Amino acid sequence: METAVVRKQVSETIERARRAAQDRRLRADAARVEFDALLDRTIAPLCRQVAGALKASGYAFTVNTPTGAVRLSSERSADDYIELSLDDGGEDLWVVGRTRRTWGRRVLESDRPVRRCPVTDVTEDDVLAFLLQELEPFVER
Repeated sequence: METAVVRKQVSETIERARRAAQDRRLRADAARVEFDALLDRTIAPLCRQVAGALKASGYAFTVNTPTGAVRLSSERSADDYIELSLDDGGEDLWVVGRTRRTWGRRVLESDRPVRRCPVTDVTEDDVLAFLLQELEPFVER
């Protein structure tokens, strides 16, 4: 194959990769702005409501808001929590929930999207359904 043809194809590949990376960064920046708004108006207040309801039922949970996330943590063990944040590491930009709980020496961790949809389409009902499902192991006695 001629060197000129190979160089042209390599240059086109580099340019295509640069455009894709720029597009991905723009989408991630837009999703982060949308997620921050969702965090402030929906996720954090809902987590506080859930923590209050849990406390009233005898389960001590607190809400922490590290940058770009909300964490519902058990007061019995700092290693037990449900955290909601934006997963912007791949092609798809989703609100993702990370759950971590300890059971003796075992540590059980899971990550999954709250709902497989754009950030703007995540509703309060989606967040509540996710939290309730993830809370079951914490409250079963």
